[in-house]
Amino acid sequence: MHTLQLHNLSKRFGDTVAVHGVSLSIDAGSFVGVIGRSGAGKSTLLRMINRLNEPSSGTITFDDAVVTDLQGPALREWRRNCAMVFQQFNLIGRLDVLTNVMMGRLTSVPTWRSLLTLWSDADKLAALEALERFGMADFAAQRCDQLSGGQQQRVALCRALVQEPKIILADEPIASLDPRNTQVVMDALRSINRDMGITVLCNLHALDVARNYCDRLVGMSAGRVVFDDVPDALSESVVHDLYGMEAAEVQGRTPAVVLPFARHA
Repeated sequence: MHTLQLHNLSKRFGDTVAVHGVSLSIDAGSFVGVIGRSGAGKSTLLRMINRLNEPSSGTITFDDAVVTDLQGPALREWRRNCAMVFQQFNLIGRLDVLTNVMMGRLTSVPTWRSLLTLWSDADKLAALEALERFGMADFAAQRCDQLSGGQQQRVALCRALVQEPKIILADEPIASLDPRNTQVVMDALRSINRDMGITVLCNLHALDVARNYCDRLVGMSAGRVVFDDVPDALSESVVHDLYGMEAAEVQGRTPAVVLPFARHA
């Protein structure tokens, strides 16, 4: 079992405390949603796990490895095992879909090959298999900037998959998508989690989506964890405490097209 442990994790930006004393244990194969209003510390938390932001204090461990101590090749290996998916996709628009997906192999190939972007047949096959899995193989030769938002996010998921990660950190992956593409992307994440056994830690704003796709919800407010339980335990009072005046909006933000896909379906 690959268990991710956060112990008393904090992050300061000058005088601002973005994350304060967060302690969590994330079991292998779980699908955890991190919820809370904008500015609650959700994105900073995920970026610290991947070491894109350095914690100000506290520790991160994964099995026997102390992630917060990793440097050099060991840190590169951690980032291969802990793939990031971003709200704005982070694709290279002028390059084709297949090349963008193969960029996920850069953490797994020798430095000289990554500098020259020399792709092996195995790299290309892994990329094509990932695209086929999520209905994007027909777009392999198309430029990424010609795709819809939902298609681009699926390409970003494929890029993460070819890293062969143990964990996927998804930072508001549906924030810029319409309801139909929201469903497609969340179904893809659920498939990655259930069919491949990859742990998913996903920042979400829409509570109906979080309730229907996640096995566990972690609620953050002002940088602290204030809720940590199964979705059914998320009461109206807890939602109000998390979102205040935004509570009604976040609970009705995504139309009912997503709701029939229950998390235990």
